[in-house]
Amino acid sequence: MTTIAKRMTPPTTLTGRRPGGPARGWRRGLAIAALALMTGAAGLLAAAPPAEAQLRITVTPGAAFQPMPIAVPQFSGDPALAQQISQIVANDMRLSGYFTVLDPNSYLEKSVGADVTPNFNNWKGIGAQALIAGTVSRSGGQIVAQVRVWDVFGGSQLAGTQVGTAPDNVRRLAHIAADAAYSNLTGFKPFFDSRIVFVDESGPKTNRVKKLAIMDWDGANVRYLTRGQELVLTPRFSPSSQQVAYMAYGAGEPKVFILNVASGARQLVGDFPNMTFSPRFSPDGSRLVFSMQKDANANIFAMDLGGRGLHQLTDSSAIDTHPSFSPDGSQIVFESDRGGTQQLYVMSAGGGGAKRISFGSGRYATPVWSPDPDNPFIAFTKQDGGEFKIGVMKPDGSGERILTEGFHAEGPTFSPNGRYVMFFKEEGGDPQVWLADVTGHVLTQVKTPAGASDPAWSPLQK
Repeated sequence: MTTIAKRMTPPTTLTGRRPGGPARGWRRGLAIAALALMTGAAGLLAAAPPAEAQLRITVTPGAAFQPMPIAVPQFSGDPALAQQISQIVANDMRLSGYFTVLDPNSYLEKSVGADVTPNFNNWKGIGAQALIAGTVSRSGGQIVAQVRVWDVFGGSQLAGTQVGTAPDNVRRLAHIAADAAYSNLTGFKPFFDSRIVFVDESGPKTNRVKKLAIMDWDGANVRYLTRGQELVLTPRFSPSSQQVAYMAYGAGEPKVFILNVASGARQLVGDFPNMTFSPRFSPDGSRLVFSMQKDANANIFAMDLGGRGLHQLTDSSAIDTHPSFSPDGSQIVFESDRGGTQQLYVMSAGGGGAKRISFGSGRYATPVWSPDPDNPFIAFTKQDGGEFKIGVMKPDGSGERILTEGFHAEGPTFSPNGRYVMFFKEEGGDPQVWLADVTGHVLTQVKTPAGASDPAWSPLQK
């Protein structure tokens, strides 16, 4: 993987005060930590300290919400690269659902670099609350982007970031730059620099070709991981490595495999005599949980990927499946019909007694725990009243919130920051991938080349 170097650029602080009150959906409040630090093999990304009165969007479930209007003019510097990177940044901010990117035709300045203080009056006049400006250059065989986020009415810089990468890694550079702006303006952790593995579906419904594919979170940069020679289902990203676990169904019983995304090498997870399915990694990537069917029943098992030790976690005369770990790895949520209908249960990661957490009307399935401990949600699929629904609830079952519903919606997966749920929805045609936020304010389609199902979100790239 290409290394991306990231560092903070020196802040430029101006004084100013925004007249009037805030629009619904964003506010100016006391300074909070502007941007979570991201560390890892790629280096460090940091943000300039926020001004004393910081522009910050507010997203509250059930409350009236209006996306923040922002401007993203073309960056200065290398023309082709500047246009590409600024367009990706603008698209990331737009797709997040929390921002309205104003029409570039309304901009009085078509390009703004990171090395100048903007003329804020030009941006106040079109209603922009924040401005994202940047400069892109080539240096020592690398592409370097300097990006600044400005509070237009406050007349101050909110964040400054410099990112460098090899020329073949421009999209990642743009996503990281957008992450800096998003996190500073929302207070939420970043998520744009991530990928989605999914099942690409093509051909007639009576003879579907299903291939594993991977793409950037925004639907771009699609690459196929399998050739469609066997049925593939339920791919799941490892949180600690470039590996994907999935179920494949060829000539024999369905089996669980682990695929190395970079090399394409794959290995069978135990040569068991019965069908195995619904795999999921532990938060540290050292274990895999999955279901194994025997006769009409299925129980949940865990395997240590290093020593390959197998441990049975449930022992019931029911179908226990779709296990998912809590962020700290201490608990597992799963679906089971042990009570007569599909419902959600939570148990210790070591097995033992399970507690039911779903008590609304209808049936609950495909639970997944948010990877972010600061956003303690479990997402699920619900069938009720002849419709499929995607929702979230707290780990104790309280606070159930339906995000969307329709003819067929299934398979939720959380973004790395726990703020968004991606899923697939089918309404008479091919299944398509959709994105919702946990407050219910955002719902948008993520475009794919063909039909797409079973999306699974990666952690932030390193």
